[in-house]
Amino acid sequence: MTHPRINPSILSADFANLEAELQRIGSADAVHVDVMDNHFVPNLTLGLPIVQRLQQVSPLPLDVHLMIEDADRWAPQYAEAGAASVTFHAEAAAAPVKLAREIRAAGARAAMALRPATPVEPYLDLLGELDMLLIMTVEPGFGGQSFLDLTLPKIRRAAAAIRGAGLPLVIQVDGGITEETILRAADAGASVFVAGSSVYGADDAAAAITALRHAALPRA
Repeated sequence: MTHPRINPSILSADFANLEAELQRIGSADAVHVDVMDNHFVPNLTLGLPIVQRLQQVSPLPLDVHLMIEDADRWAPQYAEAGAASVTFHAEAAAAPVKLAREIRAAGARAAMALRPATPVEPYLDLLGELDMLLIMTVEPGFGGQSFLDLTLPKIRRAAAAIRGAGLPLVIQVDGGITEETILRAADAGASVFVAGSSVYGADDAAAAITALRHAALPRA
């Protein structure tokens, strides 16, 4: 199995102290940055100027998740800002292959996200253009939601297609990831896990990250 990667979401952090909140998760693999525009999802978070500043102070690579309309216009700018990975939603991209190539050309890894009800099958042929596939395990928009087990068959189908095509991309899951749910997602084929409240809601974020990594490993 691929080493489980934990990307805490700053959606659950203290927005008044983001630099300090980044320091709390120094043992993580990356920081997941949720950009929401109050159009694609019913929430408004932060945008390009804040991401540019986070990039300057973050000890971790930025894993930017764009829950926005007009992803074709905006996503390359987040790559140019220095994000290590930029995720756009399939439902918001008019030309996903072109967009993935633009993100990669700007120096970031390209990722595509699917809402829980969006099937993976229409997108199988373009997986070779991606570095990561994000399968949302809650409806995007707000943190603190419960993991949707109905997404597990989709993760399994995506993982099987990736293996069958011999592709190097990884599957990320986002939403309701806790010590109780992470193994189910890992068993289905995910290897990158976004965790918000289960990390930032803990007194010791580093210990929570370690516990999640351990919980994602298959049982002997």
